[in-house]
Amino acid sequence: MTSPVKITRRSFLVGLNLAAGGLALGIYPRRVRAGEPSALSPNVFVHIAPDGVTTIVCHRSEMGQGVRSSLPALIAAELGARLDRVVVQQAIGDKKYGDQDTDGSSSVRKPYLDLRRAGAAARHMLIAAAARRWKVSPSTCVAVDHQVVHPPSKRALDFAALVAVASTLPVPGPKQIALRPDSELKRALGPAMPLHDGPAIVDGSARFGADVTLPGMLVAVIARPPVVGGAVKKHDAAAALRVPGVKKVVEMPRAKPPWLFQPWGGVAVVAENTWAALKGREALRVEWDDGDHGAYDSAAFRKELLASVRKPGTVHRDVGDVDAALARAARVVEAEYVVPHLAHLTMEPLTALVHVRGSKVEVWAPTQSPMEAKAEVARVLGIPEGGITVHVTLLGGGFGRKSKPDFVGEAAFVSRAVGAPVRVQWTREDDIRHGYYNAVNAQRLRAGLDKAGKVVAWHHRTAFTPIGGTFDPTVDTPGAGDLQQGVLDLALAVPNLRAESCTAKPQVRVGWYRSVYNIFHAFAIGSFIDELAAARQMDPRDVWLEMIGPARTLSLKDLGIKKLGNYGHTLDEHPVDAGRLRNVIERVTRAADWDGRKASDRHLGLAAHRSFVSYTAVVISVVPDRARSFRIDEAWIAMDAGTVVNADRVRAQMEGGLVMGISNALFGGVTMKGGRTQETNFRDARISRIGDVPRRIHTDLVPSEAPPCGVGEPPVPPVSAALANALYSLTGKRLREIPLRRALTRA
Repeated sequence: MTSPVKITRRSFLVGLNLAAGGLALGIYPRRVRAGEPSALSPNVFVHIAPDGVTTIVCHRSEMGQGVRSSLPALIAAELGARLDRVVVQQAIGDKKYGDQDTDGSSSVRKPYLDLRRAGAAARHMLIAAAARRWKVSPSTCVAVDHQVVHPPSKRALDFAALVAVASTLPVPGPKQIALRPDSELKRALGPAMPLHDGPAIVDGSARFGADVTLPGMLVAVIARPPVVGGAVKKHDAAAALRVPGVKKVVEMPRAKPPWLFQPWGGVAVVAENTWAALKGREALRVEWDDGDHGAYDSAAFRKELLASVRKPGTVHRDVGDVDAALARAARVVEAEYVVPHLAHLTMEPLTALVHVRGSKVEVWAPTQSPMEAKAEVARVLGIPEGGITVHVTLLGGGFGRKSKPDFVGEAAFVSRAVGAPVRVQWTREDDIRHGYYNAVNAQRLRAGLDKAGKVVAWHHRTAFTPIGGTFDPTVDTPGAGDLQQGVLDLALAVPNLRAESCTAKPQVRVGWYRSVYNIFHAFAIGSFIDELAAARQMDPRDVWLEMIGPARTLSLKDLGIKKLGNYGHTLDEHPVDAGRLRNVIERVTRAADWDGRKASDRHLGLAAHRSFVSYTAVVISVVPDRARSFRIDEAWIAMDAGTVVNADRVRAQMEGGLVMGISNALFGGVTMKGGRTQETNFRDARISRIGDVPRRIHTDLVPSEAPPCGVGEPPVPPVSAALANALYSLTGKRLREIPLRRALTRA
C-alpha cells in the first residue's frame, strides 16, 4: 500500500498544463493597502494609488457571466483608465455598495448610471488637479489612456503624477459630475475586452467556494429530510462516529413554514475531510417524519393545475369584451400547456465555509446575495450583522439558486456547534433534491377568429405557485407582479384581451430560476401563436407580426392593466415597445433565411419574448436523425438589450442562454412522489450534451440607443417554443408539455 496523495483541482490542472507543454497565464491582483499615502478614493468603487494603479471594486458576484469584466470596464471607461493598469477587487457584503444581489439580469441595467458617476467623480478630480498645475480651465482638459491631456498645448500627465494633489480636492457632488457623451463612452467600450477571470480559471488558480481552506477547518455534510418540512425520527450517531475521521454529529433545527431562507434541518456529520463526512452520513441510518408535504405527487398536482386553469381566475388584464368576442367568433382555437418544476443544476454544488468566534463571524461562499447571506447568518446565530463579514468567491454557476443563503446558515450553525471553522459541502444529489425549484405551471389559452381568420379575442389563464408562497404559505395565487413576466407586458394588437391567474397551492420551496416565470409563459404564448398560424394556414412570422401590430409604445391603458412592475423601471424609462419586438423577429428570420426554408426543405421554428426589458427572438432548425429521431443543427438568436457595455460577454450570454433553454425544453423537470424528488444527478436530471446542441449558433446583437436592459436571462424564454414549433414542422406533432423529448415519444 502506498501513502495517500492529496490531489487538488489546482495541482491537477497544473500537471495537465505541464504535460501538454502549454502556457498558462495568471493575473495576480494588487490589494489595496490600508493607510496608503496620497491615494485618491472619491467613493467606495474607485481607488487610485500613488503609482497610478487603479483598483475598481466589483460589487456583484461573478458566476460565469463576466460581471467582473464588464462593471470595472464601465467605470474605467468613464474614468479614462487603461484596463492593463486596473486591478479588480471583489466587494465583501456591505450595504455601502448598495444593491449587491446578482439576479434579475440587473447588474448593468440598474447601477449603470451610478457606476458611471463613480468613475466620473475620480476623472473630475484628476482633471482639476492637472488644470491647477497648468493654470488652465478644466473644461479644456480630457482624461484618456490613464492620462489627463490638454489638447491645446499637447501636454499630458499620467494619473500617477496627479493623485497626490487630486486626493486633497473636494469630491464633486452629483450635480457637479458630468458624464462622458454616450458616443465617447461607446468608443471606449468598443474594443473586445479581456475576460478578467479567464486565465485564472484556465490555470486553476481561481478560487471557487470549495477552494477556500482555513487552519483547523472541518468538513460537514448533512442528511436532510427528503421532504420539505420533514424531521428526524431517529438516527444512529454512534455508528457515524465510528467512521474514521468523523469528529461530531450535530442535529440541525427543523425547518418550519414559512420556509424563507432557513436550512432544511436534518443531521450534520462533521469530519476531517469530505470523504469521511460522506461515509459517516451513510452510517446514520436516519428514519424520517415527512410532515405535511409527504403526500405531494407532481403527477397529481399537474391534474390540479389543469383543473385550476379550466375555471375562472383573478383578472389582471382586461381590454374590450372577451366573452362576447369569443361567443360571436367564427372559430375558437384553444390549447393547454404544462411545464414542470425545474432544478437549477449548477455545475458547482453548494458550499460555504464559516468560522464563528463569538459575535465575530467570517463567511466564504459562492453567493449571489452576500447581504442576504449576512442576514441569514445573523438570524441563525442570533447575533447582530455588524460582526459578520461575507467574502464572495467565484461561483460555478448560480441561476438564482445561490441567491438563497440556506447553505450559508447551515455552515454557521455547525461551526458554532463544533467551535471550529466548518465547510458545509453539498453533493450534486443534495443540490437536486433540496432545491428551490422553479414553479410548476399549467396554462390555458383561447383565441377567437373572425370569418377572415383574424384574431379578435385572446384569453389567457395561468396557474403556478408564486415565489411569494415560500415567504408566506397562504399565498397560492399569482399576483400582478408575477404576471408581468410575459403576460401583462405582451404587446398584442387584439381588440379583446383578458389574462387571469389561477390557484396553485404551495407544496415545495419555489424560488428564482434563470428567467423565472418567463420560461413557461414564453413557451405557451410562442407555441400558441404557432398553433394559430397553422389553424389559419399562414406563415408563423406573419401571424406574429400581425398580432403584435404596428411599431408603437403601449400605455397601461393600451395594455389593459392598472400598473406594471416592469422589472423595477418606469414605463417612461423602458416602455413596452412593439417596434423593438417586431424588429428582433424580422432580423432573426432574415438571418435564418426564413422565406427560403420550404425550398431548402428545412424545418424551422420561431418564437419571441420580452423579458427583463429586453427583446429576444429565436429561430431553431431541426433535421431528421436516425439514432435519436431528430437533431438540432442550427440556431439563430437576435436580442435588443439596449446600450451594451461588453458585447463579447452579451453574445456569450446569448449562446449560453440558448443552450440552457434547450436543456429546459428537451430534458427539464424534476418529479415528486411522496414529497420526494425522484431525480438524483445528471444521469436522470439531464442537461444538454454536445450532441444535443446546435452545431452552429448565430447571434445578432441589435444596435440600440435605449438604456441598458437585462442580458443574462432574456435569451432563455423563447427557446422552448421555437424548438417545439420546429419539431411540429418536422413531425406534424404538436408538443404542449416540457420535457419535449418525453412528450414527443407520447405524441
